[in-house]
Amino acid sequence: MDNAQHSELQRGEIGVSGLPWISVVEDDESVREAIYDLMDCLGLRTELFGSAEDFLNSAGLRDTTCLIVDVRMPGMSGLELQSHLNATGFRIPIIFMSAHDDGEAESRALGAGAIDFLKKPFSEDALLRAIRVSLNIEGDVANELGRKEC
Repeated sequence: MDNAQHSELQRGEIGVSGLPWISVVEDDESVREAIYDLMDCLGLRTELFGSAEDFLNSAGLRDTTCLIVDVRMPGMSGLELQSHLNATGFRIPIIFMSAHDDGEAESRALGAGAIDFLKKPFSEDALLRAIRVSLNIEGDVANELGRKEC
């Protein structure tokens, strides 16, 4: 299922509710799909992007309440995306993920305001904790958002 199909599915199911809008920017399709499946279980509206440029050119940019982004991608990196968003006034809570143990990238990301920096492979619980912090949800994010049986 491609990004447009995911977007239409989510818009059709949820409509214009006040649920958080999660955008995932990741060049690895299998990682994007796994995160989408988890967000779907939580009942969160989720949009997937294969590149930072696709995200920046989307209508979802203004609706995003939490951004989950890979550090290393072809074209614009996750750190460059964060820098661009900060420079243009988009203060979206960002959760970084990386398959590389890169202390410098982690330090830069967190120093520029990222919520968390997760090293792949990370647990669902680690991602859910970071989302809870980014959305200012106390307690268990799955309980707060009504996790479905998956």
